[in-house]
Amino acid sequence: MDSTTPLISVLMTVYNREKYISEAIESVISSTYQNWELIIVDDQSKDRSVEIARSYEAKDNRIKVYVNEKNLGQFPNRNKAASLAIGEYIKYLDSDDIIYPHGLEVMVSSIEKFPNAGVAICQSSPDIKQPYPLLIDSKNALIEHFNGTKIFNAGPSSCIFNKDAFNYVNGFRIDNYVGNDTLLFLDIAKYYPVLKIPNALIWWRRHEGQEFINGQNSNTYFIFDFNKQVEFILDPEINFSKNERKKLFKSYFNMRIGQIISKAFKNGKFILSYKAFIVSRMNLAKLLYKY
Repeated sequence: MDSTTPLISVLMTVYNREKYISEAIESVISSTYQNWELIIVDDQSKDRSVEIARSYEAKDNRIKVYVNEKNLGQFPNRNKAASLAIGEYIKYLDSDDIIYPHGLEVMVSSIEKFPNAGVAICQSSPDIKQPYPLLIDSKNALIEHFNGTKIFNAGPSSCIFNKDAFNYVNGFRIDNYVGNDTLLFLDIAKYYPVLKIPNALIWWRRHEGQEFINGQNSNTYFIFDFNKQVEFILDPEINFSKNERKKLFKSYFNMRIGQIISKAFKNGKFILSYKAFIVSRMNLAKLLYKY
C-alpha cells in the first residue's frame, strides 16, 4: 500500500444525529493513531447533521462527506460507506458513539499481527487462559458463539474488518433487519479466522430511537433472530459433524428460549410468542434430522 494511502477507513453512517455527530467525529480526530480517513455518509437527514459534518470536512482533508440521493436504510448505507473506502481495513463508528483515543491504535496493531483474520471484535470479558489479541479458527469461533460465549456480542462500532473479507461475503445483508451485524460476523466466520481483542475501545451510547433498542423491544425479534442464526448450524458448507450440529442446536435453543419467554412475558403476549417459537423449533428440528 502506498505510504500516502490511509491504512484504515473509518466509516460513519448518519441519519438525524445532529445531537451526537460532533463528539463522534472529534473522537476520531483525537486518536493516537493518525493514518486514517473518515468517510461520512448521510442518509437524507432532516436536521443539521450534514452541515456539522461539512464543517469538519472543510478543516481536515482526511474527512470526506457524502449525501445519498435517497434514503437507503441502515445496512445498505453501511455497504455504501464501505464501497467508498480505500483503506486496507474498515472500521465503523456510529455517529452517536465515540472511540477512545487509544481505540484505533489497539485495533489496527492487533489485526496487523494477524493479517489472515477476517474481523477483530472487542470482547465483553477477558479470556482466562490467554491474553488478547487471540485468534480463533473459523469453526471454533462458530462453536463458541452457539455455545453462548458472546464472541459476536458486539455492534459494528466494536470491531475492525479486513476489507477483503468484508467484500468476499458482500458486506451486510441489505434487508435492514436489526441483527444483520451479528449475521455479518457469522458470514465472515464461515471463511476466515476471528480475532478477539480487548474491550473498552469505544463508548456505545444508548438512547431512545436507536435501531438496536427498537429491535430488542420487538416481540418477534428473538424468534426471527433465532431462525436466522440456526441456518448457520444447519449450513452444509460448515464442517460440523452430525453430533456437533445436534449439540450446538440444543445449546443455542436452551440459551435463546429464556430470552423468548422473558420478552413474551414483558410484552404480555406469552402464549402467542411461545407457540410461534415452538413451531419454529419443530420445523428446524426436522431440518436438523437430515444431518
